[in-house]
Amino acid sequence: MSSTPFIGIYEKALPATDSWFEKLALAKFSGYNFVEISIDESNERLSRLEWSSTTRKKVHTAAVNTGVSIPTMCLSGHRRYPFGSADADTRRAAGNIMCKAIDLAVDLGIRNIQLAGYDVYYEESTPASREYFIEGLQNALDLAAQAQVMLSIEIMDHPFINSITRYNEITAAIDSPWLTLYPDVGNLSAWNNDIEKELKAGINKITAIHLKDTLAVTDTFPGKFKEVPFGEGCVDFPKVFRTLKSLNYKGPFLIEMWTEKAEDPIEKIISAKRWILKQMRKGGFISC
Repeated sequence: MSSTPFIGIYEKALPATDSWFEKLALAKFSGYNFVEISIDESNERLSRLEWSSTTRKKVHTAAVNTGVSIPTMCLSGHRRYPFGSADADTRRAAGNIMCKAIDLAVDLGIRNIQLAGYDVYYEESTPASREYFIEGLQNALDLAAQAQVMLSIEIMDHPFINSITRYNEITAAIDSPWLTLYPDVGNLSAWNNDIEKELKAGINKITAIHLKDTLAVTDTFPGKFKEVPFGEGCVDFPKVFRTLKSLNYKGPFLIEMWTEKAEDPIEKIISAKRWILKQMRKGGFISC
């Protein structure tokens, strides 16, 4: 295995195309090791859960032929159908999405499904929504364990799980080797968390890390969690990488961008990786 950081790119950063061979080939051309597939709340991407066996084989073959894997899935479809919903039908839909996502993961060779760290998104959080979320997560883990697929909670742009400390509190009663942590350093920073303390609190559970910049939450500003250009936000990237180096983090990084409709998305993702590597060198995570 190479000591070079394993860095992937979010699917929504790549040019919009239906061809997975083309997506993966462009990621490889841009210097990335892997692509994270998106199953978001849109009908278009949720429909991927119904892909035929022929389509699944075609996507898997594209990964094999390009040498660019799809090891992670961003399953944000639960924003629309959350585990914590007050509506029983919505909770059942959340469970159904989870079951289909795990099946898709198995067929595509995905090893890690990232779940959003909130109980509800369009509803009001309540003590009941918290309990429903934990119940839904436990049911999901039962399915994941059978399939040997990891479930990882992302630290979010939502107060429910906006720190690793909160993740530890909410998942304390869940004892499963299939539940891990997928922190987003942008989201962690935007909530004014102590980055060193938070990463130390979760290092033994972290299976991947999202890299993006954000604008911090203040008393008069709700924060900005998406599409903040690298270097223009609140994230102290050298400090992040210095901390991860001290904690001997060896896992992958995912650069999260939404440039699929940009005039030149390839130039943007190449520049983003170049900028991240520079921050890694500043933080002593890599030396060259």
